[in-house]
Amino acid sequence: MRPAVDICAQSPTLTILAVMNRTIDRYLQRRTQNDLRTLQGLPRPQLRSVVAIPALGEFPGILDTLGDLARCPGSDQTVVIVVVNNRPPAQASADDIDRNRQTLAALREWDQQRLNVTWIDASSPGHELPAKEGVGLARKIGLDWGLQILATQDHLQVPLVCLDGDTRVDEGYLAAVHDFFASPSRWAGILPYAHPITGEHRQQAAILCYEFFLRYHALQLTWAASPYGYHAIGSAMACTPTAYAAISGMNRRQAGEDFYFLQQLAKTGVVETIPGTIVRPSGRASHRVPFGTGRRVQRFLAGGEDEYRLYHPDSYAVIRDWLAVAVAHGGRDSVALLSAAGAIHGQLRDFLAVQNFAQAWDHMRDQAASNEALTAQFHRWFDGLRTVQCIHHLRDTVWRDAPMFAAMDVLLQRLQRTATVELNSELVEDLPRQVQLLEQLRAL
Repeated sequence: MRPAVDICAQSPTLTILAVMNRTIDRYLQRRTQNDLRTLQGLPRPQLRSVVAIPALGEFPGILDTLGDLARCPGSDQTVVIVVVNNRPPAQASADDIDRNRQTLAALREWDQQRLNVTWIDASSPGHELPAKEGVGLARKIGLDWGLQILATQDHLQVPLVCLDGDTRVDEGYLAAVHDFFASPSRWAGILPYAHPITGEHRQQAAILCYEFFLRYHALQLTWAASPYGYHAIGSAMACTPTAYAAISGMNRRQAGEDFYFLQQLAKTGVVETIPGTIVRPSGRASHRVPFGTGRRVQRFLAGGEDEYRLYHPDSYAVIRDWLAVAVAHGGRDSVALLSAAGAIHGQLRDFLAVQNFAQAWDHMRDQAASNEALTAQFHRWFDGLRTVQCIHHLRDTVWRDAPMFAAMDVLLQRLQRTATVELNSELVEDLPRQVQLLEQLRAL
């Protein structure tokens, strides 16, 4: 009998599968802490999805999230991994610790016939997360265990799905995820989202304002032809086990872990929209992370800043022109490209110089086997983070943030859409018309 390596050498498909398995095996051997964090509960076999949920002080709301999942068709082919977590008492609130205790008690009593729920105790004394860790590590723990389960079952196309303990999902949620990843070509996906517009007037205003910011930025980047024109929402991400291992798993950041996770997925494959359902993250105020929905809502409610401002539309025009020039590089050297950048705007050239673009580009040219490969390397260099840094540089040197609804008007014109409401300063106090505008943006 021929050795397996010779068989793989004759079959590209088998070679790819072998590489996938090696990538996952290496990740599980080197980059997980599964031996330090015990999974409680028994995952069922023959899965079509693994849903990982970090939970910090989410009792009793997490029971609503689990109830939503239990009502979904396909829940009998899903395992949920809840990572109940907090840092040591000196860095965690007594209320969060107590709610976690109640969450753990409820999970021990959970009806497994209703939904297969497993959990990891990263909350009880002696089991807490390290003092400087947070949601990134909590997500990583859950996803790493999910990868272990799927590798054991040899289900390398079954998705690892991120959800939050305060997020509600529709009845078609799991079916949409399962249908999307049924295609063997999938790498990663983002689910559409919508924050519930609830609470008293200022709470609603805060949620609306933050979601306007998120959608404006993603839509402007899409208009600019950036591969990073997607929404970075932690409770709306999913990827294959191979994709997860290929990017070395979830990062351990205390906040922004979703942004960096999706950026790595976009650098290594295609991040697509998963149609057919909507996730509904909470819009409550929160102090738990340095930025994100909860912190932005809290900042809005505290006052002191003009929240009704957005990155200037002209900054995105610079990004659009720069990406077009770089993609149509024709193999030009760094001197020619920096000159082209200066023709777009002098501050773009200055930003690229500070970022050592010339050295990076020349290295990319030397390494790339084709223009297509060079373009791919460029997009990995001028990534989502560097795009935002460029916009911040233009904001600090040329264009200050613009009034929100004037900027939104420019965006809709660029997308060849007519606003469903009149976009003027009076809209700041008119929440019903803001909701109408938001629904238009959600439809885009």
